[in-house]
Amino acid sequence: MTDTEQILTEAADWRRAGRHVALATVVGTWGSSPRPVGSKLAVDDTGHMIGSVSGGCVEASVVDAALETIRTGKVALLEFGITDARAWDVGLACGGQIKIFVEPLSSLLNQLLTLGRAGVSVAIATDLKTGAQALVTATDTDTEGNLSLSAPDLITLRDALAGDRNRTLELGDREIFLETWHPPLRLLIIGGVHIAQCLAPLARLAGYEVTLIDPRAAFGAPDRFPETALMNEWPDIALPAMKPDRRTAVVALTHDPKIDDPGLIAALNSDAFYIGALGSRRTHAKRVERLINAGFDPALATRVRGPVGLAIGAITPAEIAISILAEMTAVLRGAALGNRG
Repeated sequence: MTDTEQILTEAADWRRAGRHVALATVVGTWGSSPRPVGSKLAVDDTGHMIGSVSGGCVEASVVDAALETIRTGKVALLEFGITDARAWDVGLACGGQIKIFVEPLSSLLNQLLTLGRAGVSVAIATDLKTGAQALVTATDTDTEGNLSLSAPDLITLRDALAGDRNRTLELGDREIFLETWHPPLRLLIIGGVHIAQCLAPLARLAGYEVTLIDPRAAFGAPDRFPETALMNEWPDIALPAMKPDRRTAVVALTHDPKIDDPGLIAALNSDAFYIGALGSRRTHAKRVERLINAGFDPALATRVRGPVGLAIGAITPAEIAISILAEMTAVLRGAALGNRG
């Protein structure tokens, strides 16, 4: 369970217990703000709270605003920063700025949690002036909630939902904050080698659900990969069963074409956002040639990133694992990439 889901789940439990609840969300940051957009703090009518919107430096002011929202039912948009007279008091005098939206706990919360737990990509769009909201998914033609949206507005919000980033959008004269929830990221590792033993726990720390695929039971053994899902199948059988999607990365590490190539072919026939394979430039050139000979268009075959990982001078298995996760992150977030080593 993510931090956000835990906060929302507990807030929903508070409401079911008859407590009044307000929710504060970071909707904008600039400079050295201590918490990212989307960070949350839930407050009940006794002042009990869970979560954080600043790491502690503005919480007292936000709790006061949340209690006022509980009392009046009115939303509030708070801004703290160097230009604010309270900057020194709230701890942002180093130049950071933060914008926080405070609202009564959304009536759409239960639907949001249900859809998210069912693996549906979903977003809540909130008018930061009025507090009106709509629940947006990638496929439904209509939205839930009291936020009025035109067909072009809905297209804009769905495009933003696909972009996997919490952000504020201008829809006409309205300022709309779109907060997205998606199924967990997944990493499918082909080959239970030493690099994989380093990559699996790193990826879990980064929020990935990790599966290790290796037909060789001695390599894909539980004692070598604790806390990792294991599939002792050939990759061309395992990957189609796993149905890689836009939130799935596939990394082939055996350095053995008999095992790696079938997995890469299955990955290229999927929507995986990242496909990488271990090997030198010469090895990778031969790999791409084999994929083209197998019928893949050259442009499609080059979706496989090799040598895998960012060029950070990595030598040890742990360093190579770091370089792979760094490249996966850059591709996921749409960041510019340097040359691969």
